[in-house]
Amino acid sequence: MEIYLATRRGLFLARQENGNWVARPLGQEGQLITSIAVQGGFVLSGSRRGVYRSIDGGLHWKLSNRGLTLPHIRWLAFHPQKKGFALAGTEPAGIFYSEDTGETWHACPEVEDMRLDYEWSLPYSPEAGCVRGFALAGRRAYAAVEDGAVLVSDLYGKNWELASGSSGDANHWPAQDQVHSDVHSIEVFPGNPMLVFAPTGGGLYRSRDGGLTWTLLYRCYCRAVLLDPQDPEHFLFGPADGVDRGGKLIETRDGGKTWSDASTGMDTPWPTTMVERFTQLNDRLFAVLSDGRLYTTETGRIEWQQIVPGIPGINAVTGMHT
Repeated sequence: MEIYLATRRGLFLARQENGNWVARPLGQEGQLITSIAVQGGFVLSGSRRGVYRSIDGGLHWKLSNRGLTLPHIRWLAFHPQKKGFALAGTEPAGIFYSEDTGETWHACPEVEDMRLDYEWSLPYSPEAGCVRGFALAGRRAYAAVEDGAVLVSDLYGKNWELASGSSGDANHWPAQDQVHSDVHSIEVFPGNPMLVFAPTGGGLYRSRDGGLTWTLLYRCYCRAVLLDPQDPEHFLFGPADGVDRGGKLIETRDGGKTWSDASTGMDTPWPTTMVERFTQLNDRLFAVLSDGRLYTTETGRIEWQQIVPGIPGINAVTGMHT
């Protein structure tokens, strides 16, 4: 298996060799790389300068910003069912889509309108919010806006509107059946585009009706949840006591009614860190921590181990699904 690592000091490619993970530089040395997306031989990486694009698996790179009016990229995603279609989320909050594997980009002006109308914001930046996650299932797409809203699209991500159960008001504690405004990521169950989960600054929320109504499953500060693609009632979750404080890793097999520890091999609770992102690639799970460490385990048995400890500041991991 090979995995791409987006880090605070450039891109790396890691592979398993004789049971160990070995990493080598892949480009953009010294740059903060926020995200990475792969489809076939096409690789996109996100930075504060825009999107870098490779057509040969990462051997050569070119800045690919045509149509991208907001260059600070926070998240990138290729659509798993729509070849060549990619989404870019930015800071300040904006969404751009590409239909040619990231060579050219098209703005979604309605997102900018919502950003201004609802006065989206960030607690750590002067910019007006950011888009830091996508969830894609057929024509249905979701976007996570910090601090702002859950957005939905029924045209793959070419146009967007507020989810009905998201007020759009920044710094908003939700009314009944609504989702918290501080949305850190978004996940959709592969077999049901209406079943969506949102880790937020107020807890983990679930919607069974495509964002129309929401249920709070676990009240906490959180950024990441990992769904079992075979079982909608089973998911891993990374709650914390606060921002990068008291993080741990738990799981449920009954849709959030009960929880158990899922951190074997980790030194939880972490005093000054938490789970930032989850990724599943084939039969292996990956957890990126907010301090830049990367852990992995096989899906069948949770026994986490840290890998590539010499690579500093990992922000995201991806690879090819087979």
